[in-house]
Amino acid sequence: MDIYLSIEAFVRAAEAGNFANAARQIGVAKSVITTRVQQLEEHLGVSLFHRSSRAVKLSEIGVSYYSDCHDLIDHMQALSQRSRDTSTSVTGVLRVAALNGFALQHLPAVIEKFRKSHPHVDLDIFANDQVVDPVQEGYDIVLQIFPPASESLIERRLFRMRGVFVATPGYLEDRPPILHPDDLCQHDFSCYRYYPWRRWSLNNESQHNEVTLVPALRSNSVHLVQEFARRGMGVAYLPTMVACDDLLEGKLVRVLSDYETDTPYFSAVYPTSHRGTAKVKLFLDLLSSMFSMEPEWDVRLGLAKETECAPPAIIVS
Repeated sequence: MDIYLSIEAFVRAAEAGNFANAARQIGVAKSVITTRVQQLEEHLGVSLFHRSSRAVKLSEIGVSYYSDCHDLIDHMQALSQRSRDTSTSVTGVLRVAALNGFALQHLPAVIEKFRKSHPHVDLDIFANDQVVDPVQEGYDIVLQIFPPASESLIERRLFRMRGVFVATPGYLEDRPPILHPDDLCQHDFSCYRYYPWRRWSLNNESQHNEVTLVPALRSNSVHLVQEFARRGMGVAYLPTMVACDDLLEGKLVRVLSDYETDTPYFSAVYPTSHRGTAKVKLFLDLLSSMFSMEPEWDVRLGLAKETECAPPAIIVS
Protein backbone atom coordinates (compact mmCIF):
# COMPACT_ATOMS: atom_id res chain seq x y z
CA MET A 1 0.00 0.00 0.00
CA ASP A 2 1.23 3.48 -0.91
CA ILE A 3 0.22 5.42 2.20
CA TYR A 4 0.35 8.82 0.47
CA LEU A 5 -1.90 7.70 -2.40
CA SER A 6 -4.35 6.14 0.06
CA ILE A 7 -4.48 9.31 2.15
CA GLU A 8 -4.95 11.41 -0.99
CA ALA A 9 -7.86 9.17 -2.08
CA PHE A 10 -9.43 9.51 1.39
CA VAL A 11 -9.14 13.33 1.37
CA ARG A 12 -10.59 13.69 -2.13
CA ALA A 13 -13.48 11.32 -1.35
CA ALA A 14 -14.26 13.22 1.85
CA GLU A 15 -14.38 16.54 -0.03
CA ALA A 16 -16.30 15.24 -3.05
CA GLY A 17 -18.87 13.27 -1.05
CA ASN A 18 -18.51 10.13 -3.16
CA PHE A 19 -15.85 7.95 -4.73
CA ALA A 20 -16.81 8.65 -8.36
CA ASN A 21 -16.17 12.40 -8.14
CA ALA A 22 -12.95 11.81 -6.21
CA ALA A 23 -11.78 9.47 -8.96
CA ARG A 24 -12.57 12.08 -11.62
CA GLN A 25 -10.51 14.70 -9.78
CA ILE A 26 -7.46 12.46 -9.44
CA GLY A 27 -7.86 10.91 -12.88
CA VAL A 28 -8.24 7.26 -11.91
CA ALA A 29 -11.03 4.68 -11.94
CA LYS A 30 -13.59 4.66 -9.14
CA SER A 31 -12.43 1.17 -8.15
CA VAL A 32 -8.93 2.55 -7.49
CA ILE A 33 -10.31 5.09 -5.00
CA THR A 34 -12.41 2.39 -3.32
CA THR A 35 -9.40 0.08 -2.99
CA ARG A 36 -7.08 2.78 -1.65
CA VAL A 37 -9.60 3.90 0.98
CA GLN A 38 -10.26 0.31 2.04
CA GLN A 39 -6.52 -0.31 2.36
CA LEU A 40 -6.16 2.79 4.53
CA GLU A 41 -9.05 1.68 6.77
CA GLU A 42 -7.52 -1.77 7.12
CA HIS A 43 -4.14 -0.20 7.93
CA LEU A 44 -5.70 2.00 10.63
CA GLY A 45 -8.19 -0.58 11.88
CA VAL A 46 -11.12 1.88 11.74
CA SER A 47 -13.98 2.84 9.42
CA LEU A 48 -13.45 6.32 8.02
CA PHE A 49 -16.78 6.60 6.17
CA HIS A 50 -20.45 5.76 6.52
CA ARG A 51 -21.35 4.47 3.05
CA SER A 52 -24.59 4.54 1.07
CA SER A 53 -25.34 3.69 -2.56
CA ARG A 54 -24.89 7.32 -3.69
CA ALA A 55 -22.61 9.04 -1.21
CA VAL A 56 -20.13 8.62 1.60
CA LYS A 57 -20.09 10.56 4.85
CA LEU A 58 -17.22 10.83 7.28
CA SER A 59 -17.49 8.81 10.46
CA GLU A 60 -16.64 10.46 13.77
CA ILE A 61 -13.09 9.11 13.54
CA GLY A 62 -12.97 10.08 9.86
CA VAL A 63 -13.77 13.72 10.68
CA SER A 64 -10.85 13.91 13.08
CA TYR A 65 -8.50 12.08 10.70
CA TYR A 66 -9.53 14.25 7.72
CA SER A 67 -8.32 17.46 9.35
CA ASP A 68 -4.77 16.14 9.76
CA CYS A 69 -4.73 14.41 6.36
CA HIS A 70 -5.97 17.52 4.53
CA ASP A 71 -3.11 19.58 5.95
CA LEU A 72 -0.65 16.79 5.10
CA ILE A 73 -1.75 16.65 1.45
CA ASP A 74 -1.52 20.45 1.16
CA HIS A 75 1.94 20.41 2.69
CA MET A 76 3.16 17.61 0.42
CA GLN A 77 1.84 19.39 -2.68
CA ALA A 78 3.54 22.63 -1.63
CA LEU A 79 6.83 20.83 -1.02
CA SER A 80 6.59 19.11 -4.39
CA GLN A 81 6.03 22.41 -6.20
CA ARG A 82 8.86 24.22 -4.40
CA SER A 83 11.30 21.42 -5.21
CA ARG A 84 11.08 22.11 -8.95
CA ASP A 85 11.98 25.08 -11.05
CA THR A 86 8.81 27.11 -11.61
CA SER A 87 9.32 27.63 -15.33
CA THR A 88 9.42 23.89 -16.05
CA SER A 89 7.46 22.32 -13.19
CA VAL A 90 4.06 23.89 -13.86
CA THR A 91 2.53 21.20 -16.04
CA GLY A 92 -0.65 19.25 -16.52
CA VAL A 93 -4.22 20.29 -17.29
CA LEU A 94 -6.00 23.25 -15.67
CA ARG A 95 -9.78 22.77 -15.80
CA VAL A 96 -11.74 26.03 -15.64
CA ALA A 97 -15.49 26.67 -15.82
CA ALA A 98 -16.54 30.23 -16.69
CA LEU A 99 -19.65 32.22 -17.50
CA ASN A 100 -20.20 32.56 -21.23
CA GLY A 101 -20.03 36.35 -21.29
CA PHE A 102 -16.64 36.39 -19.60
CA ALA A 103 -15.34 33.32 -21.46
CA LEU A 104 -16.12 34.74 -24.90
CA GLN A 105 -15.14 38.37 -24.41
CA HIS A 106 -12.35 38.47 -21.82
CA LEU A 107 -10.96 35.01 -21.07
CA PRO A 108 -9.04 34.67 -24.40
CA ALA A 109 -6.66 37.47 -23.35
CA VAL A 110 -6.06 35.70 -20.02
CA ILE A 111 -5.41 32.38 -21.76
CA GLU A 112 -2.98 33.96 -24.22
CA LYS A 113 -0.93 35.58 -21.48
CA PHE A 114 -1.00 32.49 -19.26
CA ARG A 115 0.12 30.18 -22.06
CA LYS A 116 3.05 32.44 -22.94
CA SER A 117 4.34 32.19 -19.38
CA HIS A 118 3.40 28.55 -18.76
CA PRO A 119 3.39 26.65 -22.07
CA HIS A 120 3.40 23.25 -20.37
CA VAL A 121 -0.06 23.76 -18.84
CA ASP A 122 -2.97 22.72 -21.06
CA LEU A 123 -6.31 24.42 -20.49
CA ASP A 124 -9.71 22.71 -20.47
CA ILE A 125 -12.34 25.49 -20.50
CA PHE A 126 -16.05 24.87 -19.93
CA ALA A 127 -18.22 27.90 -20.81
CA ASN A 128 -21.69 27.77 -19.32
CA ASP A 129 -24.01 30.29 -17.66
CA GLN A 130 -24.77 28.45 -14.46
CA VAL A 131 -23.43 27.99 -10.93
CA VAL A 132 -21.00 25.07 -10.84
CA ASP A 133 -19.60 23.24 -7.81
CA PRO A 134 -15.92 22.65 -8.65
CA VAL A 135 -15.65 19.76 -6.20
CA GLN A 136 -18.65 17.87 -7.57
CA GLU A 137 -17.85 18.63 -11.21
CA GLY A 138 -14.09 18.18 -11.02
CA TYR A 139 -12.93 21.71 -11.93
CA ASP A 140 -9.83 23.44 -10.58
CA ILE A 141 -11.41 26.92 -10.80
CA VAL A 142 -14.92 28.22 -11.47
CA LEU A 143 -15.44 31.84 -12.56
CA GLN A 144 -18.94 32.87 -11.53
CA ILE A 145 -21.21 35.36 -9.84
CA PHE A 146 -23.01 34.71 -6.54
CA PRO A 147 -21.73 32.73 -3.55
CA PRO A 148 -20.06 29.30 -3.79
CA ALA A 149 -22.36 26.32 -4.19
CA SER A 150 -20.93 24.06 -1.49
CA GLU A 151 -18.74 23.84 1.58
CA SER A 152 -14.94 23.65 1.56
CA LEU A 153 -14.55 26.26 -1.18
CA ILE A 154 -12.53 29.45 -1.36
CA GLU A 155 -13.99 32.53 -3.05
CA ARG A 156 -11.54 35.05 -4.51
CA ARG A 157 -13.42 38.16 -5.56
CA LEU A 158 -12.21 39.76 -8.78
CA PHE A 159 -14.58 42.64 -9.59
CA ARG A 160 -18.13 43.89 -9.18
CA MET A 161 -20.61 42.62 -11.75
CA ARG A 162 -22.78 45.67 -12.40
CA GLY A 163 -25.97 45.33 -14.40
CA VAL A 164 -28.17 47.80 -16.28
CA PHE A 165 -31.68 47.86 -17.72
CA VAL A 166 -31.45 48.42 -21.48
CA ALA A 167 -33.59 48.62 -24.60
CA THR A 168 -33.25 49.85 -28.18
CA PRO A 169 -33.99 53.53 -28.91
CA GLY A 170 -36.66 52.43 -31.40
CA TYR A 171 -38.44 50.29 -28.82
CA LEU A 172 -38.59 53.14 -26.31
CA GLU A 173 -39.99 55.58 -28.86
CA ASP A 174 -43.15 53.53 -29.34
CA ARG A 175 -43.79 52.34 -25.77
CA PRO A 176 -44.94 53.92 -22.50
CA PRO A 177 -42.15 55.96 -20.88
CA ILE A 178 -40.08 54.38 -18.11
CA LEU A 179 -39.57 57.08 -15.51
CA HIS A 180 -39.96 55.04 -12.32
CA PRO A 181 -39.11 51.40 -11.46
CA ASP A 182 -42.82 50.54 -11.34
CA ASP A 183 -43.07 51.49 -15.03
CA LEU A 184 -41.02 48.39 -15.90
CA CYS A 185 -44.12 46.30 -15.19
CA GLN A 186 -45.74 47.70 -18.36
CA HIS A 187 -43.00 46.23 -20.56
CA ASP A 188 -41.86 42.78 -21.63
CA PHE A 189 -38.76 41.94 -19.63
CA SER A 190 -35.84 39.54 -20.02
CA CYS A 191 -33.05 38.53 -17.63
CA TYR A 192 -30.49 35.86 -16.75
CA ARG A 193 -32.05 32.73 -15.27
CA TYR A 194 -29.84 32.44 -12.20
CA TYR A 195 -30.40 35.82 -10.58
CA PRO A 196 -31.64 34.79 -7.11
CA TRP A 197 -34.38 37.41 -6.84
CA ARG A 198 -37.79 38.14 -8.37
CA ARG A 199 -38.23 41.39 -6.46
CA TRP A 200 -35.73 43.81 -7.88
CA SER A 201 -34.22 46.54 -5.69
CA LEU A 202 -33.65 49.82 -7.53
CA ASN A 203 -32.20 52.67 -5.53
CA ASN A 204 -31.23 56.26 -6.19
CA GLU A 205 -30.02 59.01 -3.88
CA SER A 206 -33.45 59.60 -2.34
CA GLN A 207 -35.51 56.43 -2.90
CA HIS A 208 -35.45 52.72 -2.29
CA ASN A 209 -37.81 50.81 -4.56
CA GLU A 210 -38.66 47.16 -4.95
CA VAL A 211 -40.55 45.88 -7.94
CA THR A 212 -41.62 42.37 -8.91
CA LEU A 213 -40.77 41.61 -12.53
CA VAL A 214 -42.10 38.51 -14.29
CA PRO A 215 -39.79 37.84 -17.25
CA ALA A 216 -41.23 37.28 -20.70
CA LEU A 217 -37.90 35.55 -21.33
CA ARG A 218 -35.50 34.00 -18.84
CA SER A 219 -32.41 32.23 -20.08
CA ASN A 220 -29.18 30.71 -18.82
CA SER A 221 -27.56 32.41 -21.87
CA VAL A 222 -26.88 36.07 -21.23
CA HIS A 223 -26.30 36.52 -24.97
CA LEU A 224 -29.85 35.37 -25.72
CA VAL A 225 -31.06 38.00 -23.24
CA GLN A 226 -28.90 40.52 -25.10
CA GLU A 227 -30.54 39.55 -28.41
CA PHE A 228 -33.98 40.02 -26.84
CA ALA A 229 -33.06 43.67 -26.25
CA ARG A 230 -31.22 44.15 -29.55
CA ARG A 231 -34.26 42.99 -31.53
CA GLY A 232 -36.54 45.49 -29.80
CA MET A 233 -38.61 42.86 -28.00
CA GLY A 234 -38.54 44.65 -24.67
CA VAL A 235 -36.35 45.70 -21.76
CA ALA A 236 -33.47 43.46 -20.67
CA TYR A 237 -31.25 43.45 -17.63
CA LEU A 238 -27.66 42.85 -18.77
CA PRO A 239 -24.24 42.85 -17.11
CA THR A 240 -22.26 45.91 -18.18
CA MET A 241 -19.51 43.48 -19.21
CA VAL A 242 -21.84 42.26 -21.98
CA ALA A 243 -23.76 45.47 -22.75
CA CYS A 244 -20.80 47.88 -22.87
CA ASP A 245 -20.14 47.95 -26.63
CA ASP A 246 -23.84 48.14 -27.54
CA LEU A 247 -24.30 51.06 -25.16
CA LEU A 248 -21.27 52.96 -26.44
CA GLU A 249 -22.34 52.39 -30.05
CA GLY A 250 -25.91 53.51 -29.36
CA LYS A 251 -27.49 50.17 -30.30
CA LEU A 252 -28.90 50.00 -26.78
CA VAL A 253 -29.64 52.73 -24.26
CA ARG A 254 -29.96 52.59 -20.51
CA VAL A 255 -33.35 52.68 -18.84
CA LEU A 256 -33.67 54.20 -15.37
CA SER A 257 -30.05 55.31 -15.46
CA ASP A 258 -30.45 57.20 -12.16
CA TYR A 259 -31.14 53.95 -10.32
CA GLU A 260 -28.73 51.23 -9.19
CA THR A 261 -29.43 47.57 -8.54
CA ASP A 262 -27.77 45.06 -6.22
CA THR A 263 -24.25 44.36 -7.41
CA PRO A 264 -22.83 40.86 -6.85
CA TYR A 265 -19.16 40.01 -7.21
CA PHE A 266 -17.59 38.12 -10.07
CA SER A 267 -15.35 35.61 -8.30
CA ALA A 268 -12.96 32.75 -8.79
CA VAL A 269 -14.14 29.81 -6.69
CA TYR A 270 -11.93 26.78 -6.07
CA PRO A 271 -11.58 23.86 -3.63
CA THR A 272 -9.51 24.40 -0.49
CA SER A 273 -7.51 21.34 -1.53
CA HIS A 274 -6.25 23.28 -4.59
CA ARG A 275 -4.95 26.36 -2.79
CA GLY A 276 -1.39 25.00 -2.73
CA THR A 277 -1.40 23.98 -6.39
CA ALA A 278 1.00 26.11 -8.44
CA LYS A 279 -1.02 26.22 -11.67
CA VAL A 280 -4.14 27.33 -9.78
CA LYS A 281 -2.27 30.00 -7.85
CA LEU A 282 -0.56 31.33 -10.99
CA PHE A 283 -3.84 31.51 -12.92
CA LEU A 284 -5.59 33.29 -10.04
CA ASP A 285 -2.76 35.77 -9.65
CA LEU A 286 -2.93 36.55 -13.36
CA LEU A 287 -6.69 37.13 -13.19
CA SER A 288 -6.26 39.49 -10.25
CA SER A 289 -3.55 41.42 -12.07
CA MET A 290 -5.63 41.82 -15.25
CA PHE A 291 -8.95 42.81 -13.66
CA SER A 292 -9.40 45.45 -11.00
CA MET A 293 -12.41 45.84 -8.74
CA GLU A 294 -13.51 48.59 -11.14
CA PRO A 295 -13.23 46.84 -14.54
CA GLU A 296 -12.38 48.70 -17.73
CA TRP A 297 -15.87 48.36 -19.24
CA ASP A 298 -17.39 50.21 -16.25
CA VAL A 299 -14.69 52.87 -16.60
CA ARG A 300 -15.59 53.27 -20.28
CA LEU A 301 -19.27 53.63 -19.38
CA GLY A 302 -18.54 56.19 -16.65
CA LEU A 303 -19.92 53.91 -13.95
CA ALA A 304 -16.70 53.20 -12.04
CA LYS A 305 -16.44 54.71 -8.61
CA GLU A 306 -13.35 55.37 -6.56
CA THR A 307 -10.93 52.51 -7.14
CA GLU A 308 -11.35 49.68 -4.68
CA CYS A 309 -8.83 47.18 -3.45
CA ALA A 310 -9.81 43.56 -3.93
CA PRO A 311 -11.09 42.00 -0.70
CA PRO A 312 -9.28 38.97 0.70
CA ALA A 313 -10.21 35.45 -0.32
CA ILE A 314 -13.14 33.99 1.58
CA ILE A 315 -13.19 30.38 2.75
CA VAL A 316 -16.67 28.85 2.91
CA SER A 317 -16.85 26.23 5.61
